[in-house]
Amino acid sequence: MLTQTFKPNLIALSVIAGMLSSTSVSAKTEQTQDIETISVLGKTYRNTATKTSLEPEETPQAINVIDSEDLEAHGVKTLNQALRYTPGVVAEQRGGSVSMYDTFRIRGFDVSTNYYDGLSLPASYGFLQPQIDPIAVQQVEVFKGPTSVLYGSMAPGGMVNMIAKSPQTESSTDVGVATGSRNLMEASIDSTGQIGTSDFSYRFIGLARKQDSQVDSIEEERYVIAPSVDWQVSDNTLINFNLYYQNDPSLGLDSSLPAVGMFIDSPQGSTSPSTFVGADDWSKFEREVLMVGYKINHDFGNGWNFLQNARYIDASTYREDTYYTQVDTMTGDLNDMTAYSIDQDHKGFFIDNQLSKTFMTGDVEHNALFGFDYQRQKGSMLDTTYYDKTYVVNIFNPNNDYIDRNNLGTGTEFDNSIELEQIGVYLQDQIRINNLVLIAGGRYDNYTSDETSYGTDFEADHSNFSYRVGGLYELGNGFSPYLSYATSFEPAAGTDSSGNSFDPQIGKQFEVGLKYLSMDMSKQFTMSYFHIIKEDSLLPDANNYPFKIQVGEIVSQGVEFEGTWYATDSLDITTAYAYTDAEVTEDVNPDLVGTTPIYVPTHAASVWANYFFYDGALSGTRASAGVRYMGEMEVNAENTQGKVPDYIVADLSFGYDLSYLSESMTDATANLVVTNLFDEDTYTCYDINNCWYGAERTVELNFNYNF
Repeated sequence: MLTQTFKPNLIALSVIAGMLSSTSVSAKTEQTQDIETISVLGKTYRNTATKTSLEPEETPQAINVIDSEDLEAHGVKTLNQALRYTPGVVAEQRGGSVSMYDTFRIRGFDVSTNYYDGLSLPASYGFLQPQIDPIAVQQVEVFKGPTSVLYGSMAPGGMVNMIAKSPQTESSTDVGVATGSRNLMEASIDSTGQIGTSDFSYRFIGLARKQDSQVDSIEEERYVIAPSVDWQVSDNTLINFNLYYQNDPSLGLDSSLPAVGMFIDSPQGSTSPSTFVGADDWSKFEREVLMVGYKINHDFGNGWNFLQNARYIDASTYREDTYYTQVDTMTGDLNDMTAYSIDQDHKGFFIDNQLSKTFMTGDVEHNALFGFDYQRQKGSMLDTTYYDKTYVVNIFNPNNDYIDRNNLGTGTEFDNSIELEQIGVYLQDQIRINNLVLIAGGRYDNYTSDETSYGTDFEADHSNFSYRVGGLYELGNGFSPYLSYATSFEPAAGTDSSGNSFDPQIGKQFEVGLKYLSMDMSKQFTMSYFHIIKEDSLLPDANNYPFKIQVGEIVSQGVEFEGTWYATDSLDITTAYAYTDAEVTEDVNPDLVGTTPIYVPTHAASVWANYFFYDGALSGTRASAGVRYMGEMEVNAENTQGKVPDYIVADLSFGYDLSYLSESMTDATANLVVTNLFDEDTYTCYDINNCWYGAERTVELNFNYNF
């Protein structure tokens, strides 16, 4: 029942009461919102897909943009949650209760590296993946298909970039508090403005959140501080300094459960989204992330512009957990349960230099771009210890008091590490000839890595050339057909069991589509067909752990649609649909040829609607509702263990401008967000013994005050 999951916190409510008693108010104007957009996408930032000024509707590529209003209405706490309504994306691969990773698939391919303000976040190494909390994000961009020509190594399905909130010259401070399901306590601040009459503007973002996990006996806790400063050195030079610090004392757990008792019936009983099979005295997951960066944007005049974007990152995690190797499907016993601990750290430096020039050759407009980027990363899993004492835990009646810290058995230690370096040089020209937009670019990468994994050394030294070409024609009636061809590049570190080095994993995509934007801008959509081939994919070597084999080819093709209709001044509707046909077409294992990879549904669809009340008793109210459908997915890579059931989930969201209640509450708003309204059980699986529950019903009530 809703009343069982929603427990307002007295501390949060007392803070709300204090906020709402204030009479010092100032309205948010449309001018402030316009300034925000200019600052994010203007002087220190360009469109991510092209690193030019092309708008999404002008770009020959499928692009989905999730703006701040959508993030707020959906009540997202992670990037995974932000992507729930994006066509062609399968988010939350480890279920809704696993919130510490932002890993997902786009167009059938894994994406493990995300981007924050155009620079990559370190790819997952072991259990370490830095996250950016949505409190610091202005909008999310999802680019479909290969974008290696500008960013180097990445999956062929696409990339996701989060645009950071940036300093504004207009003063504004938002203070928020929230309470809700599982004893949620949250407080936040977002303040920006010019510093006196100086050439400096600031932004300060802070967050504190604590909540019980969906899984019994586990908590989630987070603290974020993200200050940034803009220095307008001159009319032609802007420098931005930024810092992001996040401390997660408790990340929850990502432990799996077998499908038996979930969507496979068992005479012994069933599990639930709250089932915990870990040990009360041996379940810990902590993470700390520090990022320091700067941007320099200088306009030389005569069409020349230079942008340098750099960041240093230092991240660490510590984890204590358990894992099992055998499942008794008749009794529900997890056999050979053992304990392990991992201490990780990751350091990296990333820099991107962009020199652009706009010029005309006759009636042809050019926007040429030359870029050079570099990254160096070093990660380690220190004191990785696996203990040999084994335990048995029954999933239907778990006893979580089974580990004695002083009696774990004999520990086997490993020190794993990786060092990598990548240098990329790229060139691109964006050409406009009246209504025709052409784009072409090429990139050369050199990637080297040195990895030690469980006592085995792996090295890689790859050079690769990536390219893309595309064209879009604006027909003049709102329709713009486009087509593109692009390649991607993913390094493949290490060797096989015979000592043979791997080749880079190469992706190729052909895409053709149609974009539409009506003259009154009330209707817009993008419809696309794509065909992707990924060659030389790496797969685990079942006979020689931890080695891999490089034999695979995967083909993914399909159709995607996303459209928005502003039906009236009060009502807007967004719909999305994706059809994906993914298949392993080549493999050394003949049993895998013809199979569909896991986490790839054939059909997925969603709809979201917002209605704004401007008159009557409900004036000042926003009512939103959405429905998400996710089709069946394969349980395991060999397609021999059945299907993960499809599901339909409904979400609700309500916003209210409290000034309609009382003039003393001007600039105060309240939001109620309900996800998974009917508390449907949903699932994802890696194989039949490793599955996760999706997010159960959650309710959040938050209040925000602006001054």
